[in-house]
Amino acid sequence: MTNGLRTVLLATLVGVATIVAVPMAQTAAQESLAQRIVHTDSSTYRPLTAVHAGAGDMAFAGLLDRGAIGPHFNFLHRGAIPAGSGIGHHFHNTVEEMFVILDGEAQFTIDGRTALIEGPAAVICRMGHSHAIYNSSSQTIQWMNFQASSIAGVSDAFDLGDDRVGAALDPVPSFMAVTLDRAEIRLADRAGRAAPAGPAERSGAQFRRVFGPSAFSSAWAYVDHVLVAPGATTAALTHDAIGEAYYVLAGTGTVSVGSETAPATKWDAIPVGLNETSSFSNTGSEPLELLVMGVAKDMNTKIQFMSGGNRRP
Repeated sequence: MTNGLRTVLLATLVGVATIVAVPMAQTAAQESLAQRIVHTDSSTYRPLTAVHAGAGDMAFAGLLDRGAIGPHFNFLHRGAIPAGSGIGHHFHNTVEEMFVILDGEAQFTIDGRTALIEGPAAVICRMGHSHAIYNSSSQTIQWMNFQASSIAGVSDAFDLGDDRVGAALDPVPSFMAVTLDRAEIRLADRAGRAAPAGPAERSGAQFRRVFGPSAFSSAWAYVDHVLVAPGATTAALTHDAIGEAYYVLAGTGTVSVGSETAPATKWDAIPVGLNETSSFSNTGSEPLELLVMGVAKDMNTKIQFMSGGNRRP
């Protein structure tokens, strides 16, 4: 499948590589649901060296591009970071990011404080703060990065020239980090995290709000970790105020958006935009596991969401 994505690598004046997403030529309305779903294919990864002045190199692919779920969504990136490599220490002043590792362990830095985090885990960097990641282990780790903006269509980064190799480690992280542990997911009162569901639906869906709206200063509204039981279908969710980007962590199923249905399998990225309605069905024998990024259409909408005007469980 193709998502029409074009990603370019720009060099700064000091020769440091920065990843910048270029808007898609096709809009979601011009593509079928199956075309909008992007499968992670490691054979298409491109090698990058000294990302944000980091150590070594990494493999990289852009999955979802700017505007894929709404005006304040910038991108979803995917890749692999080999042993002894990383992404260097850098600031963001108008955007926020969430680094995710799907396995292994890595040294995460926020504002110059570093801790070793075991995967699968997510660490957020709020705007006005700095972050980095370094793989100090002997194994390659699977990596993801989500970015949302405070100003629609804008992204920024300021490199500090620090690869964080040999950084002192804090025994307890001094920043917001969450392990993506299935055991922490609880039975959802509302299977679709929106409209009330019947008993069968309620028994088949679980979710955990990993990061709520107060964790972010931008239009980023939340991050959810969701499990759909075998044979279950989530209640339909209408995205009138908040678009969602889904990443399938495990399992096999289908996703329905509007009148279309398409397969959803492990390591698929699925954008669901504003004013669309979506649901998921688990067609496999194991739980369908999803990581969900919700981004409000604007800051006023997020404020209403936080105050309870559009609250979800």
